[in-house]
Amino acid sequence: MNARLDHRNPLVFDTHELGRRPGALQRLTRSAPAPKDFGIAGVIGAPEGAPVELDLRLESVMEGVLATGTARAAVEGECVRCLEPLRQEVAADFQELFSYHDADDRGRTRAEPDDDAEDDEDRLFIEDGLFDLEPVLRDAVVLALPMQPVCREDCAGLCSECGIRLDESPGHHHDAVDIRWAALQGLAETVKDGEKDNMGGAGSGADEKQEK
Repeated sequence: MNARLDHRNPLVFDTHELGRRPGALQRLTRSAPAPKDFGIAGVIGAPEGAPVELDLRLESVMEGVLATGTARAAVEGECVRCLEPLRQEVAADFQELFSYHDADDRGRTRAEPDDDAEDDEDRLFIEDGLFDLEPVLRDAVVLALPMQPVCREDCAGLCSECGIRLDESPGHHHDAVDIRWAALQGLAETVKDGEKDNMGGAGSGADEKQEK
């Protein structure tokens, strides 16, 4: 069983107005602060305390309350191509059934414990007329977020050789040198330098002969 829920928590909702009247509906809008680690850790997510806008529809059914809605929030992260900070708006849709403890899978009241009933650990329950939407929101937001966020779909990223942002220097490039010719190129430059030295020495000798 879940710990006692706090009705002051903005992600905790009260179902008392619905009662146990199948078909009863309630529509809610609410702004709630994002909880800690709300997103994909180390990749992208909503900062703790940032507003999360909720549009929620609560429907009473035989076995509990069906919560359907959308969460909207601004998320922050880092572009995987250019490593620049990014900020995006995300909308995550969700639907979850919050069950009454005394109802089975078909909405019937349980007279006695049923060993064949669905494992309670896989279900979310209403506690004293309250339910906590946070675990549902976490799952929905994670599914709506990109695993590899980019600042723009056409972001060119960084130069693999010098790390410069290619969007800021569209014509940026490096002359490719075949490593098989690099040693010969160095040898050719050495030979050229030696020839220049020899030519300089020959010129000095000719001047000395003319003086004599």
